[in-house]
Amino acid sequence: MTEVLALEGVTREYPGGVTGLADVSLTVARGELLAIVGPSGSGKSTLLNIMGTLDLPTRGTVRIAGKDVTRLSDRRLSDLRGARIGFVFQQFHLIEGLSAVENVATGLLYVGVPRRRRRLMAEAALERVGLGPRLRHLPHQLSGGEKQRVAIARAVVNTPDLILADEPTGALDTATGQDVLQLLTELHRDGSTIAVITHDRDIAASLPRQITVRDGRLIGDVR
Repeated sequence: MTEVLALEGVTREYPGGVTGLADVSLTVARGELLAIVGPSGSGKSTLLNIMGTLDLPTRGTVRIAGKDVTRLSDRRLSDLRGARIGFVFQQFHLIEGLSAVENVATGLLYVGVPRRRRRLMAEAALERVGLGPRLRHLPHQLSGGEKQRVAIARAVVNTPDLILADEPTGALDTATGQDVLQLLTELHRDGSTIAVITHDRDIAASLPRQITVRDGRLIGDVR
């Protein structure tokens, strides 16, 4: 299978002798749906930041779609992140003064999509996640589950190589969280490559692959 992401011997150290990750190697193939699971302080967030190129390792190699990101300039790294990676966060991170369709379209501005095309792509992404009737609603007019669907639409609108979902059900009730997981599963069936970062072992167990992180080390990889 085609490699989307590869970490080889990745270590991330911080001032004061703090190690966030220690010698982590991990490969994600195109079309996978996996969980990265561990308790608070295990290194999940550091791993997310490295996988998403929001941070770079102290040592080791990170490849996205075959490109070694540790060798890229800030500009080229930003361009790669915008084109190749979609993010879904626990707290949605929607812009309050913009409608659902405008929130989704905004991300396309930074990858050079023309204005008219941005609108059409955003509408199609919202239709895909079941929010066709809510295109013009502002965030405060949407439920928590609907806000997360907007965030997912924003993540998938540019058909990225990899979607990173950081605790995507953390701010939702159980039933709504299950709906969001079902949506991610449907997007996976349609071809998306998705990594769900979570502390919830039940969520992790429901996905085809579970990677367990503890004390900055990868201690389990079960398919």
